[in-house]
Amino acid sequence: MNRRKYLKFIGVGSITASVLWESCQPETQEAGGADTGSAEEILEVGRQDFEIERDKRLLSETFFTPHEMATITVLADIIIPKDEKSGSASEAGVPDFIEFIVKDMPHHQVPMRGGLRWLDVECLNRFEKAFVDCPKEQQIEIVDEIAYPNKVKPGMEQGVAFFNRMRDLTATGFFTSEMGIKDIGYMGNSPNDWQGVPADVLAQYGFEEG
Repeated sequence: MNRRKYLKFIGVGSITASVLWESCQPETQEAGGADTGSAEEILEVGRQDFEIERDKRLLSETFFTPHEMATITVLADIIIPKDEKSGSASEAGVPDFIEFIVKDMPHHQVPMRGGLRWLDVECLNRFEKAFVDCPKEQQIEIVDEIAYPNKVKPGMEQGVAFFNRMRDLTATGFFTSEMGIKDIGYMGNSPNDWQGVPADVLAQYGFEEG
């Protein structure tokens, strides 16, 4: 399976405007336009004070433990590994994105924490190690059993539900990052040098260049 190609077509959940903005914000402004201010100033345009303060508060808080973040990082890189075109999910900042989202959207907190715990218990029962301490082959063995909802085995339902959520969050985080947007090839609105209607198009409609 080409995981990148598959993930590009996954429907992703809604995320805050500030996260989308910071994910897509270019590092510099192109010359030719007025100075619109810093990224922080632009981010605050049209937003109320309580919204700005809320995001600042969420960014200052920590939800996942270091062990949970390590597990999320390994899982994210299994879902979107580095390839010849782009870096991995962790290189695109996906673990930090997920940390922010579970604070911004608290309904993710219990399923994510419970799913991470389920994963460790399953690995401890099978391999006597936590997921992050297992070799790659054992990690993939577990993931292969929870990555395909239509092939779920009895007793693995919680793992499948968790992995579905983890996969959606990873895809959302990656494909709204600067790296992920480049991976898709999305150009957005960009200036160009207009050279007029191409000659073959003019000829097609009976308008020859004079």
